Amino acid sequence: TAVAVCRALEDACGVRAGIKWTNDIVLGTHKICGILTEMSVEGESGALEYVVAGIGVNANNAPEDFPPELRQIAGSVFSETGVRVDRGKLAAALVRAMDEMYAAWQRDHRVYLEAYRARCVTTGREVRLLRDGRERRAYAEAVTDDFGLLVRYDDGTREEITSGEVSVRGLFGYA
Repeated sequence: TAVAVCRALEDACGVRAGIKWTNDIVLGTHKICGILTEMSVEGESGALEYVVAGIGVNANNAPEDFPPELRQIAGSVFSETGVRVDRGKLAAALVRAMDEMYAAWQRDHRVYLEAYRARCVTTGREVRLLRDGRERRAYAEAVTDDFGLLVRYDDGTREEITSGEVSVRGLFGYA
């Protein structure tokens, strides 16, 4: 879904956005889109029944439209580029991109894996892992074949992260 959103933004707005693992879209140094998903799996077979994606793109917000505590983190296509977005054009591009993704994913999801890896701004950076009320620093090495985040700790141990908050906020300017 993150790749589809990035492709729609490129198609409709002419901007190349990045992906902060797992599901935030960033432009410049600000988060411009969040993606939430819900899914259902059939109990006995484990087969996927459905996935619902909620996608919120900040299109034409000015910096002052965000609460003061979010202005360093949140942005919009307009606030990052100065260009007004035709929201209808963006919505149509997003529907097309999601439809293309759905068709292609069934044939071979690796195409989207490579596109995701190419746009991921988290890898190659120091990150903070926020889990169970604790914070731990690590280095994000790669996105795994299952879209997990492979991190390396200072002691050299590695772990694949599949959930939880991974923050690069305050490190390298990304939210």
